[in-house]
Amino acid sequence: MADPKPNERGRAWVEIDLDALSHNAASLRSLLPDGCDLMAVVKADAYGHGADAVARRLERDGVGAFAVATLNEGIRLRERGITGEILVLGYTHPADAVFLNNCRLSQLVVDGAHARALDESGYRLRVHIALDTGMHRLGIEPANLEEIRSVFACKNLAVEGLATHTAAADSLEKDDVEFTELQYRSFLAAADELKGMGYDIGRLHAQPTHGLLNYPEAKFDYARVGIALYGVMSSSDDTVIKPSLRPVLALRAIVAQVRWIGAGQSVSYGRAYMTDRPVKLATVDIGYADGVPRQMSGGGGACIVKGRRAPIVGRICMDMLMLDVTGIDPVAAGDIVTLIGRDGDEEVRCEDFAEASGTITNDILSRLGRRLPRLYSGA
Repeated sequence: MADPKPNERGRAWVEIDLDALSHNAASLRSLLPDGCDLMAVVKADAYGHGADAVARRLERDGVGAFAVATLNEGIRLRERGITGEILVLGYTHPADAVFLNNCRLSQLVVDGAHARALDESGYRLRVHIALDTGMHRLGIEPANLEEIRSVFACKNLAVEGLATHTAAADSLEKDDVEFTELQYRSFLAAADELKGMGYDIGRLHAQPTHGLLNYPEAKFDYARVGIALYGVMSSSDDTVIKPSLRPVLALRAIVAQVRWIGAGQSVSYGRAYMTDRPVKLATVDIGYADGVPRQMSGGGGACIVKGRRAPIVGRICMDMLMLDVTGIDPVAAGDIVTLIGRDGDEEVRCEDFAEASGTITNDILSRLGRRLPRLYSGA
């Protein structure tokens, strides 16, 4: 007889619906103008969803380009059999150029010095050039044409695209719209000037998720879509286009203990929460080491138990949190608690979870701990 194994889901787990991912990709691709392709952003382990499974499903659905943040993320996708273009958006040290070459990865070059150092490695590399149109994070300023042209002069680098990143495409405030439009104009003007000089600039990409949804008239060769692929937006902010999206991820844990405590009792560290009445307290087996922000403590966060919302009380611990389940019957050890997702008629959206934590969904999803098993459906 084989040795028994622990329950696959354990004390807390993440559920990933790959059919919902496919739905979202199809919905977003339907918004692309002619000649524009989707570049799926799968950095940070596909925003906590599991880059291997996500990229495989998207490639099966016809997505041919992916963006990652680090060299190691790109290498892992190649090792897992992803064959499409993989663009590394973050800085790769020139000493690691051999891995860019061996794994057929494209690299975003951040400036002329980076390009020259990669060129001196002797490896024939595919690169995209980052232009800094106002984000002031990485890239060459569009007015600095000599530095841009120096990248094209590198004999071992094949320039296959120009990229920029917007700073405020998620905002519909007048000043932010004007700033984003200025970024796009600056980017396109530099591209036109380079083309006029006879350079083959490759494919242009400047639109993140909100760029696609708030500036549908903009036409580029790639739309680098991240958070919307996973069925959520960065926050609950409105957008010009409202695509049909389905949440891909649910976060659940189990109740470890249920008990009554009297009025005037403190709950959790620091005695920050005091009961003003008898409370039925459920301790849930998940905490900030799993990615539940400690900042949610006392921030109005709630979970779903038995199809009903229960507020988080007391400070969230490393491995546990507490819920007030007074009036929810019956609740017992082993019951499932939903932190993100739907249970019955109730739902905690990732946007709600993030708002209660004082952050954005990208932060919540990408911080979900690796000790949480990922359980896939629709694979």
